[in-house]
Amino acid sequence: MNEHEKLNYVEFPSADLQSTKAFFEKAFGWSFIDYGPEYTAFSGQGLDGGFFKADLCSNTINGAGLLIFFSHNLESTLAKVIEAGGKVVKPIFSFPGGRRFHFAEPSGNELAVWFEEGA
Repeated sequence: MNEHEKLNYVEFPSADLQSTKAFFEKAFGWSFIDYGPEYTAFSGQGLDGGFFKADLCSNTINGAGLLIFFSHNLESTLAKVIEAGGKVVKPIFSFPGGRRFHFAEPSGNELAVWFEEGA
């Protein structure tokens, strides 16, 4: 349900929509709806969103925000990301309360996955 003045949608650039879609389908089981050749959307993933055709990418080195997945098994999720063609940007590291890693999907967008210690 859409909530007044709450985050509800995120959009990312993608140089190669087909590779981006294939990565998220394989790594996380996402499905997509295409809206023409330059836009594809996903839903039901905690936050709905889409990818638009562009030569840019979103990564923290350029000051972009970071979207972070939660995982009950960080090593298993890391293996799925690598198997699906993701590139590890920051290997697993600890921080107060948990551990996480950062990865780039095939179009270069950086995301992260975290695990809560003691959960």
